[in-house]
Formats: sequence, C-alpha cells, structure tokens
Amino acid sequence: MKWWYGRFAALSVGDLYDALALRSQVFVVEQNCVFLDADGADRDSAHLLGRDEAGVLQAYLRVVDPGVKYAEPSIGRVITSEATRGTGLGHALIAEGIARCRNAWPGQPIRIGAQSRLESFYARHGFVREGEDYIEDGIPHCEMVLPGDKTA
Repeated sequence: MKWWYGRFAALSVGDLYDALALRSQVFVVEQNCVFLDADGADRDSAHLLGRDEAGVLQAYLRVVDPGVKYAEPSIGRVITSEATRGTGLGHALIAEGIARCRNAWPGQPIRIGAQSRLESFYARHGFVREGEDYIEDGIPHCEMVLPGDKTA
C-alpha cells in the first residue's frame, strides 16, 4: 500500500474526488445512510489515502485538528474498500493514522466517534470506550479515547 498524507489544500482534485467517492460508497451506499458527508471538517483536517499498486484508492481516513470535532485531535471517516476487507488493511490504516496524529500532536489523547459495532476493532489499537451509545445518522456510535503518551 502506498500512503499519501497531507492537509486539505494539498489534495489534488483527483485525490479529493477519489476520497469522496470511496466515502460515499461505504457510508451512503453500503451502509444505506443518508447524511451530509462534506461536514465542513475536511478543511481543518489532514487526509490519509492508501492506494494499491494500480493506484486505486483502497483506504482512507482523516485526522481532524483539535477543537473541530472534539477538544482533542481526532480520527474519523475510517474506511477501506469492500474488496480489501478482511486483509488487515483496516488495522494498517488506523495504525498509520495514529502515528500521523501522534506526530502532529505528541502526547495528546486521540478521541473518536466509533460505530459501536467496531468497538473491539479500535480497542485492539488501545482506544477505550467513554460513555453510552448514541445514535448518529441512524447508526449506534460510542466515543472512544486513545490515552496520551506521557513520555512524548
């Protein structure tokens, strides 16, 4: 997987299109969830794109600046293409996202709004649930936090 990471302004038109298309495929089509994906946070985020050898976008997430979604930096819109699920790409993606977030904000905790069905996935990467489930766009979610690294 070839990773590209950069701020919104550095995204090419093609990269932006591919990211929005994959996000729509997963969140709107596969999950049958009608919502405004372009929520305004993309401009205040860095974007991680994973492309295969053929250049096809297979994985994506965004790292959102502190103060935009939560007081802490956050990771969101975590997706892999349907064809790559079960290959471990999702774990590689979140590990890469955590590393990029830690590099930008050393020592700070990372907060996410995870789909509740994926709680164990994120727990494998050190995230800890905080609070009860809530419904977002018709899907149960829970807040999770990856504690900050006190040695950073």
